[in-house]
Parts: sequence; structure tokens; C-alpha cells
Amino acid sequence: MKYQELFSDRVAVIATMHHKEKVIAPLLEQELGIRAIVPQEFNTDIFGTFTRDIKRPGTQIAAAKLKAQKALELTGENLAIASEGSFNPHPIVPYIYANLEIVVLLDKVNNLEIIGEEFSTDTNFNHQVVKSVAEAYEFAHKIGFPKHGICVWFEVSENCRSEVIKGINTEEKFLDAVNFALENAHNNKINLETDMRAIYNPTRMKNIEKATRNLLHKINSCCPKCQTPGFEVTERIPGLPCEVCHTPTTLIHTVIYQCKKCGFRQEQLFPNGQKFANPAQCMYCNP
Repeated sequence: MKYQELFSDRVAVIATMHHKEKVIAPLLEQELGIRAIVPQEFNTDIFGTFTRDIKRPGTQIAAAKLKAQKALELTGENLAIASEGSFNPHPIVPYIYANLEIVVLLDKVNNLEIIGEEFSTDTNFNHQVVKSVAEAYEFAHKIGFPKHGICVWFEVSENCRSEVIKGINTEEKFLDAVNFALENAHNNKINLETDMRAIYNPTRMKNIEKATRNLLHKINSCCPKCQTPGFEVTERIPGLPCEVCHTPTTLIHTVIYQCKKCGFRQEQLFPNGQKFANPAQCMYCNP
């Protein structure tokens, strides 16, 4: 059975309120033959907000799955797509942020859970404390306003009660929000942040599209034994030998693919197409 036969002519619910269907739906409809819908009045903010006024329940993957499951409950369908993003300091490169986007597919008919990913340094995630409109304009220029939205938050009393203004994407809204915040902030300082919601952030939306393409790539990878989609890498084993001294390095030597349904495992050597590591990456040759 081809993987397209599992999805063709089915309805897929995209669990979003921030127009993510604009980049997710066309790809899934074209590649899988599904018909995408978005549930009406579906509030995904209950699963966490970037402005921290609502905490995300559990991990990034757990939050995306909760969105998908809730969308299925609301619509009565059996196929759902949900995405979730996170922004953190890069694990290797100092002083820059990275965006991890995941797109989860839940298929209750075929008991499938497949997750697409995109890890990217292409992000305008940023924040700054300002004391004037001029400083606010400098920040706005830096993050690509008005193409990308801005959030303003400030403390309105000494007991740390705060107020947040979101979705600022015009100069009029920007000036109104900044002036209002400066007039009402008890410490004469306000915080500006990039609005990271997809509807206000085209850069993030592109990464969601890439994560969707990765999801489709994984769906296209079927188990050699049972033909179930989602035959993907579950383990990466380091130890690629140095080209000069043959000492094992931290680079990946082998990956393990495993089927989530039947458990079949398959080993692939040299997944990056190289049999030896550059001596510069060897702890013996380049301590």
C-alpha cells in the first residue's frame, strides 16, 4: 500500500488560530490529497503564549499534541495537524537564538504519530528595554517592523502587575502603544519584544513551512517491513573516525531507523556521506 492511500480524500483538521494553514494546508493537500479545515473559534492560546501570560503545558511536543487532540474533539474528525515553536539560545553558537518548529500529525484511524522538525537560526526573536520613543523605533527597525509585529509589556505598579499589548503591526498602533506604556509604566521603562505568533511573523512562518516539508519527508519514508509511514531516525551514534589517526570523534558514524508500529530497525552507516572526519574535529589531532 502506498502512503498516499492512507490519507487521500480525508479531512485533516489544522489546529491553529494564527493562520498557519496558509503554509501547511497547500503542501499537505498537494502531497497527500487531503482536504484541510481549520476549527472555528479555536483558542490555541490556552496551550501557552510567547508573552508568558499563559504557561505552556509540558514540553513543546506535548503542547502540539494537545492542540491536535483538542481539535479532533471539537470537530469529530480523526486526522489532525498542529504545530508549536520555541526560541532558545543556540546550543553551540554563542550570542544567537535559534527557532525550533515542530509539526505533528495525529492519525487516529491508522494509529500514527509523525513529527516534522525545522531547527533554524533564521529568526528575529529579540527583546529590549527602552525609555523613549526614539529607542523604541531603533528596536522596531532592528526586528523588521511593520512586516513583523511587536509586543509591548510594562509594569503598572510596584507589586509587578504587568500589562501586555500584542499584535502591533502599524505605525499608528506602535506609537499609541509605546506612548501609553511610557506614560503608565511605574518605573519609566517598557519592554519591547518581537511578536512571535506566526500571523505576525513571516520569518517564523517560513520555518513552519520547512517543518511541514520535513513532516512530508518522514511520511514518505515507509518501513521496509510493514510499509507504515514515519520510518525515521530514532538514534544517532557518534564515532566517525579521524581521517589521519582514525581516532573516533564526536561526529555521527551511524544512525538507526525504527518503525513505530512494528519495531523493525535498520542501521545506516555514514549518514552524512563521509567516512572520515576532518582532523580539525579530532580531539587527538586538534586537542
